[in-house]
Amino acid sequence: MKSLASTLFLGLICLFSYGQQKNELSDPEIASVAVVANQIDISYAEIALEKSKNKKILEFANRMKTDHNAVIQQAVDLVTKLSVTPKDNAVSQSLLENAEKTKKKLRKAKRRNFDKLYIKNEVEYHKAVIAAVKDLLIPESDNEELKELLEAVLPALEAHLGHAEMVQKQL
Repeated sequence: MKSLASTLFLGLICLFSYGQQKNELSDPEIASVAVVANQIDISYAEIALEKSKNKKILEFANRMKTDHNAVIQQAVDLVTKLSVTPKDNAVSQSLLENAEKTKKKLRKAKRRNFDKLYIKNEVEYHKAVIAAVKDLLIPESDNEELKELLEAVLPALEAHLGHAEMVQKQL
């Protein structure tokens, strides 16, 4: 059985290879990937809020919901301003497909194992998303405002990673 991390990495390898082979993600496609990546982490947080009893996990999950919803709102505001409609694409579809597998594993996890599984996934997910933003989404973006939004989100993603690693060490 594949671990959550390997499922995630499979999806992100697809993301990178798609970007490297095609090298033509449009700004509407980049917007879609950004929104989908945030929605995925919100869905993981919602599972944690349902299953966990650990205060640190619950605080982290609430922070993920709040922060990632704020990023989605910023993206919606920007695409509205630019009159751009996010466009579904192979990258966002692959992310969603792999997220479904991860969510199933999180939902099936026994309560005693859930917290470690969830936070391990969060560490790996944030590492992968940071790499994708830096190495694929920012370089592929043509619109300066979209590029600036992606660059502005990086410190928050890095802070999330640091927070997740701290919680992981405490478990």
